[in-house]
Amino acid sequence: MTDIKYAWSALGGDPALPARITTVEREGALPARLPVRQLARACVGVCALAAAELGAVRAGLDRVPEARVDDGAVATAFTSERHLLIDGRAPVAFAPLSRLWRTADGWVRTHANYPHHRARLLTALGLGEDARADDLAAVLAGRSALEVEDAVYAAGGLAVALRTSAEWAAHPQGTEAAALPLVERERTDSARARVLTPLDGTPMLPAAGLRVLDLTRVLAGPVATRTLALLGADVLRIDAPHLPELADQHADTGFGKRSATLDLATGHARFEELLASADVVVTGYRPGALDRFGLSARALTERRPGLVVAELSAWGRRGPWGGRRGFDSLVQVATGIAVTEGSAREPGALPAQALDHGTGYLLAAAVLRALTEQSYEGGGRIVRLALARTAAWLTGADGGPARSGAVAGGAVPGEREVAAPYDGPGPWLAETGGRIGRLRYTLPPVAFAGGPRDWARPPVPWGSDAARWA
Repeated sequence: MTDIKYAWSALGGDPALPARITTVEREGALPARLPVRQLARACVGVCALAAAELGAVRAGLDRVPEARVDDGAVATAFTSERHLLIDGRAPVAFAPLSRLWRTADGWVRTHANYPHHRARLLTALGLGEDARADDLAAVLAGRSALEVEDAVYAAGGLAVALRTSAEWAAHPQGTEAAALPLVERERTDSARARVLTPLDGTPMLPAAGLRVLDLTRVLAGPVATRTLALLGADVLRIDAPHLPELADQHADTGFGKRSATLDLATGHARFEELLASADVVVTGYRPGALDRFGLSARALTERRPGLVVAELSAWGRRGPWGGRRGFDSLVQVATGIAVTEGSAREPGALPAQALDHGTGYLLAAAVLRALTEQSYEGGGRIVRLALARTAAWLTGADGGPARSGAVAGGAVPGEREVAAPYDGPGPWLAETGGRIGRLRYTLPPVAFAGGPRDWARPPVPWGSDAARWA
C-alpha cells in the first residue's frame, strides 16, 4: 500500500481513505526490474478511489464505496493497445523509424510514428523522404547521440540520447523533474462551490453530467479522458483537421467519447461556445503550444471561473526541455529506465508504456479529486502532471516516500488478496461492435462498489462528430 498512499497523498486526499482499497496481487503481471507493477497498481487504485469518493459525495453516502484493484486487470489495461483487434486485425505498432539506434558513441531513440515527425527527423539528418531504416542507421552510426538529439529537436523532430539514471539526475531537466510534486495542484479563483446533481440509478457514474473538452494526443491524455468517459462524463475530443490521429490508437483510447475536428486558428468562436459550458479541459500538447490560441491553463480559467484544467506534458513545463515534445518511449530512454531494463549488449524497455498509462490514470484521479474539492470549497483548479516526474517516482529519483515507506499520516492498509499468477489477458478482454467494426478490447481496470464495468459506447471514427455538445 505504500505506493498507493504516496499517490493518494500527492492528490491531496484524506489519508484514511486508502483503507477502502482492496488490492488483488498476481505474480507475473508487468514483470520488470523496476517496480512497474506497484506503480501501475497505485495509479489505478487511487483513480478508482477518487471516483468512489466523488460518487459518495454526489449520492449522499456516509461512507466511500470500496475500491478494488486487480493486478490482472491493470496489467492488461496497461498493454491495451496490444490486445485490440479490429475485425480480427491486430493494430499497427511503432513505425519502422521509431526505435533505438546505435550511434558512434552510444544509442539514440527516435519517434516517427506521425508523418510530420518522420519528415522532420529525415530533414534534420539530411535524408530524403524515401529514406529507409538502413539509410537512417548508416547516418546515425557516424554521429554522436547528443549531436543527433540536438539536431533533430532543433528541426522539430523527436530523438533522445540514451542516458543512465546518474546522467539524467545530473541533467538540468532531470533535476527539475525530480523536484516537481508528483501532482501539481493549484486553486485559481474564488468561484462558488460546484453544485453537483445527485446521483441515482445503477451503475454509479461519478462524472455523469460533466462536460470534458479533450485536447490530448498519445497516450496518457487519451487514457485519462477515456477513464472520465467510463465514469459518465460527456467527453468531446477535439483535434486539428490537418493532424489526423493514428486510427488504431484512436480506437483503443476512444471508448465512451465523441471525436470532432476544429481548427483553433479559425474556429475560435466555436471553441468559446464549447468552453462556455465545459466543466473540465484536459490538454496534452507540449507546454506553450496552445498559448497562441489563448488556451493556456491560466487564460482558460480566467475566461471560465470554476473550470478544472488538467495539463499533461512529457518533461514538465519548466527547465531547458520544458517546451519540448516527448513520448513515453523517449522518456524511458532519457531517464535511465532503458539502461536499467536492458543488458550489457543493448538497452531495454518497460513491459508496457507504463509512464503513459500510469500518468493517465493519475491525471483522471486528479480531475476527480478537483471536482470533489470544488463541491465544498469552490474555486477553479489547475492540475499538472509530467511523464518525467512519473519516471522519477518509478526509479526513486524523486527521493520521496514512495520507496522509503514514510508517508505522512499513513492509513491503515486496506485488504490484500494474493490470487493466481497472471497468465494472460483473457479474463479482462471483451468484444463489441460499432462504427469502426468488430472490436476486441481491454476492459477498464478502474473498479469500485456499484461503479461501471464497461464503457457505455464503443469508439467512433476519428473526427466523425460535430464540434458541439450532445
